[in-house]
Amino acid sequence: MGVTTEPVEEKQTEHKTSKSTYGDRIILTTYPGQSVVDPVPLTWGAATAADRGPILVARSSETLKRRNAIGAHGGSYSVYNALAIAAGDLPTDFRPSFLNTQPTFDFPQQPAWGDATKIVAMDPFGNDPVRYFKKHLDAGLDVRPTIAITRATMKLAEISEAVKLGRVPVDGQIVTSEGGDVRVTKAAVEPVWYLPGVAERFGIDEGTLRRNLFEQCGGSYPELITRPDIKVFLPPIGGLTVYIFGPPERVSDENVKLALRIHDECNGSDVFQSDICTCRPYLAFGIEEAIKEAQNGGSGVVIYFRKEGRALGEVVKYLVYNARKRGGDTADKYFERTENIAGVRDMRFQALMPDILHWLGIKKIDKMLSMSNMKHDAIVAQGIPILERIPIPEEMIPEDSRVEIDAKINAGYFTTGKKYTDEELKQVEGRGWKNWEDVTH
Repeated sequence: MGVTTEPVEEKQTEHKTSKSTYGDRIILTTYPGQSVVDPVPLTWGAATAADRGPILVARSSETLKRRNAIGAHGGSYSVYNALAIAAGDLPTDFRPSFLNTQPTFDFPQQPAWGDATKIVAMDPFGNDPVRYFKKHLDAGLDVRPTIAITRATMKLAEISEAVKLGRVPVDGQIVTSEGGDVRVTKAAVEPVWYLPGVAERFGIDEGTLRRNLFEQCGGSYPELITRPDIKVFLPPIGGLTVYIFGPPERVSDENVKLALRIHDECNGSDVFQSDICTCRPYLAFGIEEAIKEAQNGGSGVVIYFRKEGRALGEVVKYLVYNARKRGGDTADKYFERTENIAGVRDMRFQALMPDILHWLGIKKIDKMLSMSNMKHDAIVAQGIPILERIPIPEEMIPEDSRVEIDAKINAGYFTTGKKYTDEELKQVEGRGWKNWEDVTH
C-alpha cells in the first residue's frame, strides 16, 4: 500500500507587539552614586506625606533614575502585569487614571502614620496619591496607590441564618434586609516594607534580612544587595482586606467598644467549606460578633490576610493533609506532620500584622475573636491592649477539625474549655479516606 501526503498549509501565529519605553540598555541593577540614579527623597516615618515623599518603583527609561523603592506595585499580581505587557495588551508606559477613585471614607491621619516604629509593612499614605502627591504626578512620576477604600454589601450564608434565627436583628443601617444583606466598608492594602523596621520587628539586622530576601527570591531583586540606600521594598506577596461594620469613624474612637477578628486565608474552608479545620466557622462567628458590636453602638472589624496555609501555601497544606490521612490523623501528631514537610509549623509570623491596626487608629480591643497567642502577643507588644479573648464556640467546631483545634489548644492556644493531655490527644482522630476508592476509581 502506498502512502500519499498532501501539502499542509503553514499556519502563522500573529504576535502582538507593544511600544516599549524600557530603552535599549538592560540595567540589571544600580548602585548608589551611579549616573543612572537620582532617587526622589523618601523619609519613612516623616509626619506628613509631603515630608515623607512618594514611593516610586517604575523602571521605564524616563523614571529609572527617580526610583526610591525596590519591587513592583501589585504584590504577586505584578507578574500578571508583566504578562499583559509582554502579550501586547498593555503598553509599558501606561498610566492609570485616578478619576473618581478616591476613598469612600477619608480615614483621618493617625500619629502612627508618622512613626517609623509603628508602621513598617504598609504605606500609610498609600490611600490617596492624588491628594498627597499631586505635584509628583503632575511632574510625570508614576505614583500609584497601595490602599483602596470602598463600600459594599456583604451576604454570607451564616449571617442570613443568624438573621432568620433572630440572633442578628435587621436594623436598617448595618443589616438591611431579612435576607441578611450587610453594609460594609472595605479597604484593600498591598504590602510595602520599610526594611529597617521589618528587621527590627524580627530582631535581626537589616543586612541579614536583605540577603535572605535576595537569595530566597531567586536573586530577583539584586538591589536589595546593591542599593543599601533604598530602604523600601514592595514584596511579591498577597496583602490584606479590612472589613468594617458600622460607621468607619468609630474604629479609632476608644470611647466605644471594638470587636476584632484577625483572619488568615484558608481557601479550602473559607470558600469551599472544607470541615478539616475551623477557619470558616470562626470567620463567620467573627463577622457575626463584629456586626452585633456595631449594632450596639460600637465598631466591628474583620481583617483578612492572604497567608494561605499558615503562609506555607496550599501545595504544602495538601501534602500535609495526605501525610495526616495516610499516617494516622491524630491530634498528638498534628504539628509533626507539618514540620516534617515545611520545616516549621507556622510561617505567618504575626509581628507585622498590627501595622494595619495602627493605621486604622485602633487603640484598644474590647473583644478579640481569636485563640492565637501569636496574634495576641504581637498586638499587645505594639501597645494595643486586648480586654477580652473569645474562642470559637464548641457547637461551631466541625467534627473532623477536632484534630486541629485540640492540638492547637494543647500547644498553648487560648481556650475557656477543656485542655487535653498528651495521652488524650492520641485518641482524637480525624475522618479517614474510607470508601473513597468507590468514588475515585
